[in-house]
Amino acid sequence: MFIITNREVNNSARGLARLGATPNIKGPNELRLVEAEKKSRSWNITILPDEITPAMRKRAGIEQSESPVYASEYVARTLFTRVRKEKRNLLFFVHGYNNDIKSLLERAHTLERLYGVEVLAFSWPANGGGLRGVSSYKSDKRDAKASVGAFDRCLGRFNELLTKMMETEVEQLHIEAETHFPDDSEKREQYFARLMEKRCPLTVNMMLHSMGNYLYKHTLLSTVGNGMYLSFDNVIMAAADTNNAEHALWVDRIPCRKAVYITINENDSALLASRMKAGEQQQARLGHYRHNLNSTQATYVDFTDAANVGNSHAYFEGTTVRSKKSAVRQFFQQAFNGQRAEQALEFDPANRMYLIERSAPHPTDNI
Repeated sequence: MFIITNREVNNSARGLARLGATPNIKGPNELRLVEAEKKSRSWNITILPDEITPAMRKRAGIEQSESPVYASEYVARTLFTRVRKEKRNLLFFVHGYNNDIKSLLERAHTLERLYGVEVLAFSWPANGGGLRGVSSYKSDKRDAKASVGAFDRCLGRFNELLTKMMETEVEQLHIEAETHFPDDSEKREQYFARLMEKRCPLTVNMMLHSMGNYLYKHTLLSTVGNGMYLSFDNVIMAAADTNNAEHALWVDRIPCRKAVYITINENDSALLASRMKAGEQQQARLGHYRHNLNSTQATYVDFTDAANVGNSHAYFEGTTVRSKKSAVRQFFQQAFNGQRAEQALEFDPANRMYLIERSAPHPTDNI
């Protein structure tokens, strides 16, 4: 899998130590691309060169020339070829608080295995700065804010390359639609849409976990604006560690083709702890608070008391989704693959949220 990161890199180190816990020494906006491969229980890490080698050009099917080709295009070509060949969808994953590289890789690998997607991850230096408790949490919040420029650059380049990968095929489909319906623009557009669905079934979706949503929030609110590109079909804000208060002001700005999902677990122990860590001024977190759900765009999905969810902060993995028939797993399976994931769920109009099927009560609960 591939990782985009603004962490420090050290090519002379071994294994996972090649990616550090602090921002790149050239500054927090500096981005590097990393290829990771799991062998048995260990990971091999390769820091990609800024300008790719002739061998890398050949592997990615890029013509040899004197003009430099950068690692981002190599990654885009490789990913696009892979997802087409394996008929997978692409999931862009942004991790949360206190995640080192090993934690990121294992979680991304789990997402690929469980949901049949290809994961491209963005990793920011969220290791708590070597601290613990409140200090660690505050350190990661500072690192998240400092990483806004890097994430914005990442989203801009991501959209540019995604457009480039698709433009040739899209142009051919436009020509075919024009040939079939030269004088009827409405039928031409409908025909083009059907061709896109049939021949370009790939969907591109983004999942932000925990404090990754805090990073995204500040990227959307920044003045640069690459976060406003329409790159994703679904955007899944899982267990969002950001304020519930006034979240509609930035959530309603999120560009997507299909849906923005905000997942909620009122018993989420990490978010409850997060609220307490910063003292009394820390507001209710978006991912655990079932009130003030007032975004006009977001689809809120409540996982509270769903089977095996308990106080989990990452209920898209582990025992919660062990069964393929689990309502939780089915939701994420659909959401991560660009489908409408709420259609089979009960809707609570009073609270404006969909409900994941609750655990069956024990026979003695009401005695």
